[in-house]
Amino acid sequence: MKRCKYSRRQMTGVAAAAAVVVAGSVFAQSASVDDVLQADLRRIELAQESQERINQVVEGTRDLADDYRSVSKEIDGLKVYNRLMTAQTNGQQATLDDIALSLDQVDSINRQIFPLMERMIDGLEQSIGLDIPFLMEERSKRVVDLKDIMERSDVSVAEKFRKVMEAYQIEMDYGTSSEWYREELNVDGATREYNMLRVGRIGLYFQSDDTNITGWYNPDSGQYELLGNDHRNEVRKGMRIARQLIAPELILIPLPAAQDVGGA
Repeated sequence: MKRCKYSRRQMTGVAAAAAVVVAGSVFAQSASVDDVLQADLRRIELAQESQERINQVVEGTRDLADDYRSVSKEIDGLKVYNRLMTAQTNGQQATLDDIALSLDQVDSINRQIFPLMERMIDGLEQSIGLDIPFLMEERSKRVVDLKDIMERSDVSVAEKFRKVMEAYQIEMDYGTSSEWYREELNVDGATREYNMLRVGRIGLYFQSDDTNITGWYNPDSGQYELLGNDHRNEVRKGMRIARQLIAPELILIPLPAAQDVGGA
């Protein structure tokens, strides 16, 4: 077996070569680690950037979800509002239809009620003419006013009818009341002012202020006639009752026969 012998100088060269190889290896390993670290840092940075983008997307998604929920609530509210408005519109349309029908009926009623009111006014005028002649000027004027109002276009049909019914009611009330008033009369060719007593629509009496003249309207003759002194106090008492100066009580005064009384 051969042994190789090396000199000190050769050994030194070998050692130096080995050192160079080791150093090169270490340097290469160090460079590789830096690259790895740099790559890892880059991956971390990229991951952080990705996470930030993900967070932004998530936040945006949440905002969109909130907007969606808000819009959904608004849409639900609008749906409810639309239902209510539709119901209201339908109700208003039904009301308009009813009004249109009512107007048609009103037109039909108006065509019928005008002749009726005219007949009522004519009947009222005839009734006053046949009645005992109390407050003739006032009552006749009421009829004239009714005829005038029937010609006015600015007065509604309802108001015209109300006026006619009001006049009838006044005439009806005369039949259940007594009244005192003053009026100028021509009796036996002499004209003077007298105290007047109306008893319902069946008796009309007059008396002078000094009570010396007492009389009544006689439906049979259609004239004012004098009464005897035996009726003076009763007529005066009736006037005091009508003026509410004394309490009501029974009075004895002449009355026309039932068939002689004019009436509405």
